[in-house]
Amino acid sequence: MAHRVCPWWLGYWLLSPLRKLRENPRKALGPHVREGMVVLEPGCGMGFFTLELARMVGPTGRVVAVDLQPRMLAGLARRASRAGLVGRIESRRAEPASLGIADLAGKVDVAVALHVVHELPDVAGFFGEVHTSLKPGGSLLIAEPRGHVSEADFGVSLEAAQRAGFRASGSLPGLWGRTALLIKA
Repeated sequence: MAHRVCPWWLGYWLLSPLRKLRENPRKALGPHVREGMVVLEPGCGMGFFTLELARMVGPTGRVVAVDLQPRMLAGLARRASRAGLVGRIESRRAEPASLGIADLAGKVDVAVALHVVHELPDVAGFFGEVHTSLKPGGSLLIAEPRGHVSEADFGVSLEAAQRAGFRASGSLPGLWGRTALLIKA
């Protein structure tokens, strides 16, 4: 599996309103996210899912949006400001080998890793960090693009998730590509 990070300028293309025809964030994530939750979104990019997640968690929740690229986070900050959602979104810059979320141990209700796992050089480390951040019984929603991730590679990722302590609990209708709902065991 190749580990290439999405270029920052592609972030603008990923925000296309046409994308909502295939992946509507509210429809896809709404069954898993409620007001007051803490949601972790690694690989948030410029916030295609982030802004809707912030609306769903409401004023008492928060979204911790993590990305490796400063330009992606700057784009997210501009969009969050225009949408009036800055107070609900905490942006963090990841390091190549760490999400930088150790302080979130046991505090996250839901993590959403959407079209990002295939970009990671250390998938096992990623699943370990996310598992630690989740509350007992917390969930991790994964979607990977079929064009980048084969069924076999997706299976390898799911095996790494299981070794980190997740159990598979189904798929995610409404998200494009290969999907899985994982629960912290």
